[in-house]
Formats: sequence, structure tokens, C-alpha cells
Amino acid sequence: METSFTEKQLENKDNRSSEKIFRKCVHCGFCNATCPTYQLEGNELDGPRGRIYLIKDMLENDKPANEKIVKHIDRCLSCYSCMTTCPSGVNYMHLIDHGRKHVEKTYKRPIKDRLLRLLLSWALPNSFNFRIISILTFIARPFSFIFPKKIKKMIQLMPKNFPKRTLPKLELYKAQNRKKPVARVALLTGCVQKVISPQINEATIRLLNRHGIEVVVSRKIECCGSLNHHLGKDEIAMDTFKNNINTWYNEYLSNGLDAIISNTSGCGTTLKDYGFLFRSDKNFKKKAKKISDLTKDISEYLDENVKLNFKKKNKTDKIYKIAYHSACSMQHGQKIHKEPLSLIKKTGNDVYEIPEGHICCGSAGTYNILQSDIAQKLLKNKISNIEKVKPEIISTGNIGCITQISQGTKIPILHTVEIIDWYTGGPKPDVLKKI
Repeated sequence: METSFTEKQLENKDNRSSEKIFRKCVHCGFCNATCPTYQLEGNELDGPRGRIYLIKDMLENDKPANEKIVKHIDRCLSCYSCMTTCPSGVNYMHLIDHGRKHVEKTYKRPIKDRLLRLLLSWALPNSFNFRIISILTFIARPFSFIFPKKIKKMIQLMPKNFPKRTLPKLELYKAQNRKKPVARVALLTGCVQKVISPQINEATIRLLNRHGIEVVVSRKIECCGSLNHHLGKDEIAMDTFKNNINTWYNEYLSNGLDAIISNTSGCGTTLKDYGFLFRSDKNFKKKAKKISDLTKDISEYLDENVKLNFKKKNKTDKIYKIAYHSACSMQHGQKIHKEPLSLIKKTGNDVYEIPEGHICCGSAGTYNILQSDIAQKLLKNKISNIEKVKPEIISTGNIGCITQISQGTKIPILHTVEIIDWYTGGPKPDVLKKI
């Protein structure tokens, strides 16, 4: 793709990076073939190729975003399926992030949209604020019919109750039965996840401790920053990124870290991108790259670094039929797919991939609130494909997908790490106790 940025425009680091990405695009349209919104809407501007043209036009011509552009940029799920399909290596993730940043700077949204986005930006990345919202939604739930559609959807997505923690809240979880751990890792516990599904973090900690690995959970870290980043709220996101980088880098220098573990694939994709985000920052470039290099999804870390002690199966043990849902941020964002499948197969259960598994379930961070109609269509399609497999259990590696898919089926769904924890000596997950 030809570009026409001026030398002055290319002094901007984001323009320089995006210009190089634009030049890789050969207009082939393979991206549209796997884009969920293009498949649903059939509009060129609702596919990656069309959005690339919109973003290029804004940036090259210093054009402010308008209602039409914002409509199509907002409809992007950031599922990155297009990046898996693209034969030319176009990094669409960085282009859409740049586009969103430009939209936020140049377009004034309607007041209702601005207020909702402010609410999401305030509530979701902070667990204390999220708990306040959960109380308010509990009170408002009987009256949800009077609220606007997007607020109604937010109330619907909020769990009616939260599981209780079973592990003490510590900053250091020591390896079991060892004076010296075999490894030392930091765990990102997530902003929303640690409130609505603390069992995921607890399963991760138990599993790692049981296999001789010490786990550090810093109280200074609340959120990975991706929610604000994808909302286009760049300043807030960058402050979060810097806090996380400094905290983990100091821990790495002071006490050593072999890895930073993410058990939420959307967060892991962002952590692995810190190096790019701070590529031109003299103060953070080196530190950010180290944090990205250290980051591993829990399934990736277990598969590569840990010899798991699976329980021996008895002849009387039930063999479950497990459908594995590959989260977009996992398979497309981090290029991790075979690792979680391999881990689940080692439990001795039957594991099945879901038809059209490359297509998003419609969660995508705040997407199922901000674009609820498209998200609902994607959820309906996802559930239909899951039911073709006829599983007893659904496994995935992302809390957003768990929340979204559970809205459309009664089949129990849980995090992959909960299954691995159970089959290596941990408790049977509560969600499975009835089957």
C-alpha cells in the first residue's frame, strides 16, 4: 500500500510505526474472510481492510474522526483474527490502537456514550470501584427494564454473587515442601477477574506452589491497562503501564523473577506489547521490553517450564467430554493454541475443538456492553458451534469469554488452569460439582 505521509508527520513515532505497517498491506482481502464483523455486516468498512483505509486517510490528511469513521472503528472487536490470516504480516493490532487513540483525541462523542465510557474506565480497572458498581447493579437489577440498553446489558453481565476467597491475601505464596523454590514468578491477578472469579487465581497459585514455584502478587498492581487502552484513553492507560513496569522491574532486580504469569489472555496480549508501546521512551524502553519478555500465559508457562504431576486415573474415574474455546487474544493475539489443548489432553479426558473456533464469542473487553447487538449475534453463533460438539464442560483461558459464553448456555464453563489444578491434586472446581 502506498503512503503519502509528510516528513513532518513522520516525526511522530506513532505515524512512523503505522506508516511501516500500511506499506505491508497488499489489499488482498484475506483478512475480511475471517473477520467476525465483516461476516455479519457484509460491509467493507466493517472489515480490517476497510478500517485500514479509514485510519490511513485520517492520519495522512490530519482529519478529525467523524460519526461514520467512529461507527466502523468502534465495531472492531480487536480479536486479531485478521492478523492470523494475513499473508503479509500486517500488524493490525497497532493500527487499530492508533486509530482509536486518534478518535479519542479528535471526536466528541454524544454525551451518553461519553458518560458510559467514563463509567467503564472508572469501574472496571479498579477492583474497589468495581465492587461499588456491583452493589449498585444488585440494587438496580429489578428495575433494569427502565435503563438504556447498554446499561441494561451491563447489569445483565454482572454476576449476582461473587465466590468467596479460599486462600489468604498475601504478597508472597511460597513453594510447597521446598526450602528453595525451583522458580519465582509474579502473577497478574486481574482487575475484574479477582473479584468475580477469585478461584482462577487461587487455582493458579495452588498449582504453581505444588510444583515448587514461588508466586509473587504485588498489591501495587491492579490492572494491566488494556481496558483503558482499547477505550482510547491513552493517558490513563500509560500511567497504568508505567506503574506495572516499575513495580515488576524493581521486583526483578531486587529478588529475581523467572516469569510474569498472566491467566487472562487479554491481559497477557497487552503485557507482551509493553515493549512496543514504550519503544521510543528512553526511561522505559529497556524496562518495558524486559517485562514483555518475561510475560507468559499460564498455559504457555506450564507447557514449556513445568513437569506436571498428574493424578493417576482409575478405571472407575469418569472421562469428561471437554470443548476447548480458544480465546481470540490467546490464539490470535499471543499465537498460543496447542499448549492449552495439550495440557487438557494430559488429564485423560476427551478434548474437542469447537467448529469455527477462530471466530470471536463477542466478549472482547467492553465490546459486549458497547456493541451489544453484534456481540449477541456472535454469542448465538458461538453457542451453536459449541453445541455441535455436545460437551459436558467448556474450557477457556480468558475471564471475558467465560462471562460472555455463560450468558448463552448452561454447560459449565471454567478456566483451563482450574482443570489442570484439579487433575494435579487440587480441589474439584465448584462449577463441576453437580456433574
